[in-house]
Amino acid sequence: MFHKEGYKIMAFAAIILIAINVLSYSLINTYWIKFSVLLVSIFLFLLIIQFFRNPKRRTQHNDAHIVAPVDGKVVAIEEVYEKEYFKDKRLQVSIFMSPLNVHVTRHPVSGTVIYSKYHPGKFLVAWHPKSSEENERTTVVVKNKLAGEVLYRQIAGALAKRIVNYAEEGSEVIQGSDSGFIKFGSRVDVLLPVDTPLTVKLNQKMKGGLSVIAKIGED
Repeated sequence: MFHKEGYKIMAFAAIILIAINVLSYSLINTYWIKFSVLLVSIFLFLLIIQFFRNPKRRTQHNDAHIVAPVDGKVVAIEEVYEKEYFKDKRLQVSIFMSPLNVHVTRHPVSGTVIYSKYHPGKFLVAWHPKSSEENERTTVVVKNKLAGEVLYRQIAGALAKRIVNYAEEGSEVIQGSDSGFIKFGSRVDVLLPVDTPLTVKLNQKMKGGLSVIAKIGED
């Protein structure tokens, strides 16, 4: 399955690549060049459509668990000062998405969206120390009856030129459901109370909607 955010891009890419191959077969007489153009076109199209994969995930809904919002690798676990919403110290778990990862963003907890804001900004590489404050980003806070207020932030990177956020203030969301999309990757930060017991380590690979990054209480 593919994410709806990719339909137009995939269709446009298909039209362009088909046109290139029609011209190639019409204007080029050398067979191996025609065949090379075809192979490159197929490779490019496969590369594009893999960005928009949207595999079904069966999240085990649990208010005591905070699940990873995206696929990727844990690149940072640190205590930071969160100055946009909480204005206090929080435990930040950062998950980096490579171009090969699924780029769907999922709600880490069920509850009510109490804050959702888009910030225009730069496109620094995702691992840059200033990317969480200076890059294009969206910040969403979901209030869960057990976990409390959980903040997650979609952050654009050097390749990601558009962030899509579906979370609307006042809406009720379900853990693991579709929260948005970062076109061509980057990173998502999850900010939790500093005493939150984590279940992940640095460099651990995550599956959005499936991997548990923290447990708030007993199951």
